[in-house]
Order: sequence, then C-alpha cells, then structure tokens
Amino acid sequence: MMRQLQPAKRGQMIIYLILLAVVVGCMVALSFCDKPIVDAQSSPSGGDTLDIAIEYSPVTYYTYDDTLGGYNYDLLRMISDSVGCPMKFHPVVTLEKALAGLDDGRYDIVVAQFPMTAGDTARFAFTEPIYIDQQVLVQRRGSQAIHSQLDLAGDTVWVVKGSPMIQRIANLSREIGDTIYVHVDELYGPEQLMMMVSSGEIRYAVVNRSIARAMASVLPNLDRSVAISLSQFQSWMVSKDRKSLCDSLNLWHNQVKRDTAAYLGLQRRYFGGTFPTLAR
Repeated sequence: MMRQLQPAKRGQMIIYLILLAVVVGCMVALSFCDKPIVDAQSSPSGGDTLDIAIEYSPVTYYTYDDTLGGYNYDLLRMISDSVGCPMKFHPVVTLEKALAGLDDGRYDIVVAQFPMTAGDTARFAFTEPIYIDQQVLVQRRGSQAIHSQLDLAGDTVWVVKGSPMIQRIANLSREIGDTIYVHVDELYGPEQLMMMVSSGEIRYAVVNRSIARAMASVLPNLDRSVAISLSQFQSWMVSKDRKSLCDSLNLWHNQVKRDTAAYLGLQRRYFGGTFPTLAR
C-alpha cells in the first residue's frame, strides 16, 4: 500500500511559495534579458547559428541580477569564442519541452541534466562526457529520514517528466524486490521539486547530485546522502541523424580542454574540484 503524503505545515508552505516565486521571477526575467546570445523564444535561427536548448538550473544555466552563468553555459561560451561558432541559447525549465524541440528541429543541441544511458543512445546522439554526476534521493532531514534504498519500498518518489531516472527507479524496484512508486511531474524542473520536498508538500524527489549540492545553502533542511545510481557521465544531446554535429562538438570540446588553466578553473568554480578522467 502506498503511504500517504504528509501535509505541509503553514510555515513550510510559506517558505515554499517564497522560493517558488523567486524561481518564477528569474524565469520571467530571462525573456527580458538584453544579452543577444540568449533568447527565450524557440524559433530556429538558421544560418550557422546553433540553437541550444539549455536547462535552467544552478549547474547548467542560471541568471543572477545581470549575470548569466552555469557550467555548461560558460563552457559553451568558451567553445563559441574559441571556434567562432555563433550560438543562441533557449532557456527551458522542463526536459520534455527540450527533447520535443530537438525532435522537431527547433533545437540543434539539448544541454540538460540527462545522464547517458544505453537505452537513450537509440534515440539520441550523445557527445563525449562533459562531466560526471550521480542521481540522489532528496528528502527532509530529521528522524523520519531514510538511510537506504531498501527503505523506499512502497513509497513514492517524484521525478521530472522525460528523465531517464524513471527507468533507473524501475530497475531499483526490481533490485530490492518491491515496488517504488514514481510520480512523473509534467510542470516543474528539479529545483522546484526540491522546494516541494523542503516545504513538506512531497516526501521524496530524485535529482542529480550536482543540483542538490548547488541548492544546499538555499534549502539547508534537505538531505541528499542516499545515492540512487552509480556515477554517470553527463553529455550533450543532438538528433540521431546529426553525427557530424556531434563530432564537431567533441572536437571543439577537446580543443577548449587544451587551455588547461581555464578549463580546470571552470570545473573548480562550479564543482569545487576537477575531473581528471575528463580533463584530457
């Protein structure tokens, strides 16, 4: 029997609404951003410009005051400057929207928290690994917190629609010999799911560790110690029939890596360290 979700307390819900309002405000601000390289619209640019659907998250892409940042965003800017390839960024919140735009040709590249799995390689072409991440369970700290994947039996976890985490949880259910229920959210990204956990509206969400770590100072009441997956490579995605574009991205990425100081400095800035296996 699936356990009932505990109702959020009034104070917790106020916190959640404030945090959600901040995120929504940032999202709205994107459409008024005066930087020409960023466009919240989804129409193809044409010519040599690459249209990039980029996920709005603390790791991939964010805006703070008049500053744009994010590991993937900054890395792509480095590539654009290095090889002279114009890029237009289309910030998205939902992974499903980004993947749909890739399928119908609105976007050339999707940059999101989407670990490369064997099943997904049949649908998309993935670049060489950009960085390493891991899927973790996000829950509230306290005496009711669980400490093992086995404790999820019969419970419900929330994930973003279109995420390969859905399949990972299905595999985990088989591994523990019991059902873990999955609620697929069609509206929100991982940040918003974490806020819902923080407020007590939902009990569990599965997100990438890098996002959970980036949000730790904003949501200090959350625990992210229970791993749901092994470490996984994070790559950029292109259409299956765009192998030449995938090869170019790999070539450009390796070219940027040769500027060792700048490349490793970027890793330290966002992850607090470097990835020796990727920094070739």
